[in-house]
Amino acid sequence: MTVLRIIVAGASGRMGRMLVRAVAEARGVELAGATERSGSSFLGSDAGELAGVETLGVPLLDDIQRCAAADVLIDFTSPVATLSHAAFVANRGMAIVIGTTGFDTAQLKQLKDILAGSPAVMAANYSVGVNLTLNLIKRAAEVLGEDYDAEIFEAHHKHKVDAPSGTALAMGHALATGRKAELEDVAVYAREGITGARKAGSIGFSVVRGGNIVGEHQAMFIADEERIEINHAASDRMVFARGATRAAGWLSHQPTGWYDMQDVLHLND
Repeated sequence: MTVLRIIVAGASGRMGRMLVRAVAEARGVELAGATERSGSSFLGSDAGELAGVETLGVPLLDDIQRCAAADVLIDFTSPVATLSHAAFVANRGMAIVIGTTGFDTAQLKQLKDILAGSPAVMAANYSVGVNLTLNLIKRAAEVLGEDYDAEIFEAHHKHKVDAPSGTALAMGHALATGRKAELEDVAVYAREGITGARKAGSIGFSVVRGGNIVGEHQAMFIADEERIEINHAASDRMVFARGATRAAGWLSHQPTGWYDMQDVLHLND
């Protein structure tokens, strides 16, 4: 059996360690490299030991160019770092699984341009349950239409730096798509003071940051007579790491293209 070789970027962070663990535990997969930013106190550490699994013989490096040959890069870092890693992937003829959030419009266009000749999966959330939830939200929006007011709520730990979360935005896009609308035209991200009555067709967002909340998301469809709620709560980040590793395995058999987790799970079929 051919072994899939994976590099994990940002391997000393909370998510990075989970990714290393998921790769180490997956069948037919091998950790080929692990990176971390320059100046990190973890540089030189064994990625497996740092992740709480067995010694893997893969030290954390601050230069991705020094990593051994690999098939797929899994990147949950920052927009600037991911753009740099994308150029490495494109030059090496690799595939890439992207979990980084917080890209602005220009950065996202640049990322897609760099990876135009590479197989790439990019998702706001790699949980299988979340991606099924997105599918259900789109379907609910198609059936309920604008007769039901729509609100999206999300909560994450106090260290998360972007808001709304990438998953909340994905839920918003799924909801807007179900209504045949563009999220940018109907989203309401803040309410303060005298805001006036709710505008028909709008999609509201609310955000909580605190403690060690892994991730909670809720879509509400609200009418005068009833309320429908579609919820997802994550209790362990390993659900995202295992999903990303699953995506890497699927992507290794795909042609050049831009994919998401809905493609990986065949929810777009």
